[in-house]
Amino acid sequence: MASNKHPLAGLAMLLLATASLGAAAPDHLSDEQIDRRIREHRTGELVVTVLDAAGRPLANADVLVEMKAHKFLFGCNLYAFGKCGTDELERAYRSRFADLLNFATLGFYWASYERQRGQTLAEYVGQAAAWCREQGIRTKGHPLCWHQTTPAWLGDLDAAQVERAQFDRIRREVEEFRGRIDTWDVLNEAIVMPDYQGGRNPVAALCLRLGREGLIARCFDVARRANGGATLVLNDFRLDPPYEKLIRQCLDAGVAIDAIGLQSHMHGHYWGAKHAWDVCERFAKFGRPLHFTEVTIVSGPRPKDPPPGQRRLAGWQTTPEGEARQAEQGAEFYRVLFSHPAVQAITWWDFSDLRAWQGAPAGLLRKDMSPKPIYTRLHDLIRREWWTAPQRLKSDPQGRITIRGFLGRYEVIAGHLHATVTLDKPGQNAQQVKLTPR
Repeated sequence: MASNKHPLAGLAMLLLATASLGAAAPDHLSDEQIDRRIREHRTGELVVTVLDAAGRPLANADVLVEMKAHKFLFGCNLYAFGKCGTDELERAYRSRFADLLNFATLGFYWASYERQRGQTLAEYVGQAAAWCREQGIRTKGHPLCWHQTTPAWLGDLDAAQVERAQFDRIRREVEEFRGRIDTWDVLNEAIVMPDYQGGRNPVAALCLRLGREGLIARCFDVARRANGGATLVLNDFRLDPPYEKLIRQCLDAGVAIDAIGLQSHMHGHYWGAKHAWDVCERFAKFGRPLHFTEVTIVSGPRPKDPPPGQRRLAGWQTTPEGEARQAEQGAEFYRVLFSHPAVQAITWWDFSDLRAWQGAPAGLLRKDMSPKPIYTRLHDLIRREWWTAPQRLKSDPQGRITIRGFLGRYEVIAGHLHATVTLDKPGQNAQQVKLTPR
């Protein structure tokens, strides 16, 4: 059949398609630019003067340098700890967690943590924190104040008693776990808090009475007094102007927010690289580190919504096609965030499909603890591409070596002597280190 198209129509369509591709993948989100930013912001050079046990420069010595830990926080919640059902599943869960991640979120949902007043799950959480410490995994508590998880007994108290109970609870948890948990999501989802259950919820009513900014300031002050060295995070899923406004109000009022928490649950659809970058840019302006606190990318199509009153979706299963898509999207998301200088932490939500929130196939592992493609992709990134390989160096006559690699902690070994050094900042750094017997 003869064509009635204009002879230049094909060229026009080609130019339009090219323009569309350019709009979908801006130059700053190209693989080349992402890799350039990762090198710029996540790697550095450390000139180390190596001293022997007597404090003398170790000249012309063979030195082995091995990376031991990342500075960047790659995390997940650890909510299935001790709850996997069988010893085999539990071992696989823990082994794969420790083999990939260096940051774990531990649950402090008030309704379950203190179901009976004065009777807490501190022993269980302490066991999880101790395991993390053994594995070199940093821990975070989540959350200290949240309207959706109030214990039933809180409803029996008057307004003054609720206020006292909330702040006493913050003080108790932060003090009790000081040194074991030193990062906290202090207050969760303040934007919607006052309207929850029409303001009748005890914590929502407290927020209404004190105001969002007032409640945040009090919560952060109590937590800071309980642990002056803690990293305190304000967390929300509302990544829009109301949250920006609230952050600005709090910072202007002198609230000591150490990091801004950004939830990124993508149960319905994947954000895409551009939206992820735009969120980083929007909140980086506050000059605080960004923690992506709850990242969800699912590996199976969502079934219909559950009946009213049910939180979990029955029959939401992982699929091979969904797993392949999850791996591609997850790797892209991590690369974009890791390349942004303001981002300090990424926490996936959940580690396994077993016991996952909403029953979603959101895990890096399947229910049987076998790794999905997303686990393998992230392992390749975190433990290979973004990990410095061992370096065999020769010190110069002044005992100096130059370590080049990703920011983090390194072990320096010369014969039977060793020491630990930290490559903490991009660019060039220098320090002296005295080696001691291994």
